[in-house]
Amino acid sequence: MSLYFNCLTPLYMPNLIPNRSNYRELLCYRKAETIYDITYHFTRNYFSKGDRTIDQMVQAARSGKQNIVEGYAAGATSTETEIKLFNVAKSSLQELLIDYEDYIRTHNLVRWDKGSKQMKRAQELGREHNETEFWMKLIKTRNAETTANLAIILIYQADYLLYKYLQAVGERFLHQGGFREKLTRERVEFRKRANNQQH
Repeated sequence: MSLYFNCLTPLYMPNLIPNRSNYRELLCYRKAETIYDITYHFTRNYFSKGDRTIDQMVQAARSGKQNIVEGYAAGATSTETEIKLFNVAKSSLQELLIDYEDYIRTHNLVRWDKGSKQMKRAQELGREHNETEFWMKLIKTRNAETTANLAIILIYQADYLLYKYLQAVGERFLHQGGFREKLTRERVEFRKRANNQQH
């Protein structure tokens, strides 16, 4: 087998399957990771031990994060799977959003109004910082109400980033096609190069 590939290499060796291991560079992933860490902290500090909501919220936050990783990796060979998993990530974060909203409502806390100073400042911080270290340091000095509102804002921002990512994937598919189309193009190119070398 090694001899076979050694013979092919000088002729033409296309990058058929890109190495998609740099998911940490995605803003949507970094935002989702922050949301997971905040949720882990929130559920351990503001829910009674044994409350089933703890596992539900942590699992929803984890699903949002993990499906971005899986979807991004799967996109190397399947646009359909990539889109499906990124949509699962969006759905999981929406589920988590409802849990935070429920907490605020059932504990008679204040949900920040759109256009309020708190909302605007938090949105600015969300655009400026995507490092989980920054947010964890911040929320450890805040109460449940502030933490829940911050989490909600970050979830909205993550949802928007996922939406923009899915749009980009759709445009990429329209212009370049999927993995099968890429294989077909590379096969045609391979044959052309082989014929040219023979002549």
